[in-house]
Amino acid sequence: MIKKQMSMVLSPYAGIYELVIPKDNLLRQMNELVDFNFIYDELVNVYCQNNGRGAIDPVRMFKYLLLKSIFDISDVDVVERSKYDMSFKYFLDMTPEERVIDASSLTKFRKLRLKDSNFLDLLINKTVEIALEQGVIKSKSIIVDSTHTKARYNQKSPRENLVEYSKRLRKAVYAIDETMKEQFPAKVNNGLLEDELVYCQKLITIIENEEIISGYPAVKEKLNMLKELVDDDLEQLALALLSKDSDAEVGHKTADTSFFGYKTHIAMTEERIITAATVTSGEKHDGKQLQELVEKSEEAGIEVRNIIGDTAYSEKDNIGYAKENNICLVSKLSKSVTHLQAGRINPNTFEFNKDAEMYVCQAGYMSFKKTSSSPKKHAKDGTGTIESYFFDVEKCKSCPLKVGCYKEGSKTKSYSVTIKHHMHEEQAAFQESEYFKEKSKERYKVEAKNSELKHRHGYDVASASGLFGMRLQGATTIFAVNLKRIITLMRAK
Repeated sequence: MIKKQMSMVLSPYAGIYELVIPKDNLLRQMNELVDFNFIYDELVNVYCQNNGRGAIDPVRMFKYLLLKSIFDISDVDVVERSKYDMSFKYFLDMTPEERVIDASSLTKFRKLRLKDSNFLDLLINKTVEIALEQGVIKSKSIIVDSTHTKARYNQKSPRENLVEYSKRLRKAVYAIDETMKEQFPAKVNNGLLEDELVYCQKLITIIENEEIISGYPAVKEKLNMLKELVDDDLEQLALALLSKDSDAEVGHKTADTSFFGYKTHIAMTEERIITAATVTSGEKHDGKQLQELVEKSEEAGIEVRNIIGDTAYSEKDNIGYAKENNICLVSKLSKSVTHLQAGRINPNTFEFNKDAEMYVCQAGYMSFKKTSSSPKKHAKDGTGTIESYFFDVEKCKSCPLKVGCYKEGSKTKSYSVTIKHHMHEEQAAFQESEYFKEKSKERYKVEAKNSELKHRHGYDVASASGLFGMRLQGATTIFAVNLKRIITLMRAK
């Protein structure tokens, strides 16, 4: 049964907060800035209104998840810290002497209460609403980009992850007491997940028994991370499933580097407030998300007159969309824009990766070689160069999507495009204008925002598997960074 916690329970110790939490404390400012009652409205249908035991206040549970994103810590650590950190208790609307929740409640809250909620759009729209109310958004431009997040298991087996996390824990212990090496169990190298789990459990028990060493923050954080991973893998074994992230896909940053995970496509104002986001698997093309980002930004209340982005967003459809909606597209043309694909049965089967300057097929495989030729017959009509992109034929032979793409018995697989020289004159002329050049200077801001998401809030690695987990992580992380930015802008007013 849900019950709203409209105000803090009276306590003889409540005055402590006024003494120990300064007015400029980040969590205090967030609490004063945001009315979190909108969480009740979003979750009202997933709780019983008049029957059963009283549930833990959903706003408090949400705030726990928000604290995890702000400080990039585990479930166990965020609950542990809320036992003694007065700013945490104040933010959670707890009395100083109130007992904390069990860390396992956070997992249940995520899986049972949030699974059908669109928290990503809800939380972003809420922060944009606050920013507009406070008058900190003045610009009519959005800067678009994507940032990649590695899947939690990152193409590694569960055993490999256990090996990596146990190694980190041992190194943290050795930095304090190298003699602990003698007490640790012998490592296992037989490749069995079950044996690696047993080893990790023994390692955890030994370190926990050493109260002084396990009390060090550097050791405690890595210990809790390993325990969380062990619990996850034990749960997966019980369900006879592998802990592989089935929603994650391989994406490419350059022709030589790739990642396994997700992309978060974001739109941001010149004031560095994120106004829209979509989360996709790693292989998705950046430019295809532009229209949705613009529409979401407008729904949030932003007037969009300029779109600022890199060459990934200058494809033909986006240029046409911007022109139809009287929006200036500040994105330089690339070869992917001028590729003529007329007559193709399915022109979207292959997509151009602007970072690697190679084509990627619908299965996610990238071409490894490119050749160019210039037939004389096309010299007059402006279609000069034909570029051919070659794929690994061995991968094509076993590809589940090869029907209609790969001809059995073929020794090579290539994809050819004709580059037209006389297309998009208007956009080409626009990108030479002073207005274009001046607006392009704003694009660095989104790179800085991506860096903040990754390096300060743990957005470089997914905290859970699946698109749902990634969207929830994105929602709370973007909510946190937007609130921080709004508070900074309010101070500067």
